[in-house]
Amino acid sequence: MTTQELADRYYDLFQKRQVAEIYQQFYSAGIVCTEPEHALAMGVPTITRGIEAVLAKSKARQETIAEVHSFFSSEPIVGGDYFSVAMGRDMTLKNGQRLQIAEIAVFGVKDDKIISETFFY
Repeated sequence: MTTQELADRYYDLFQKRQVAEIYQQFYSAGIVCTEPEHALAMGVPTITRGIEAVLAKSKARQETIAEVHSFFSSEPIVGGDYFSVAMGRDMTLKNGQRLQIAEIAVFGVKDDKIISETFFY
């Protein structure tokens, strides 16, 4: 599978909000996730290593959300072994805070798996 094919499949599943399928099909066991420094203020680690840790971080984030009002993702842009998407959500957290997040995600691909993800927001 080419990086373009993986990116296109990622996009299709993300549009259907099938994030669990993305993790299962495309994430490497050794995935490394990098978040910006200011994520620490929100309780999000800047570096997460391994699929189990990434899944745990995702679950913890999802548990803070009461309602997602809307979400978006741009079509992927591919360069070599990387692809990027712009994505965002408008949501209300369980504490009542309404939050809009827009970010750029860059994914590294090797052997048909996503081996790295870096978020800019």
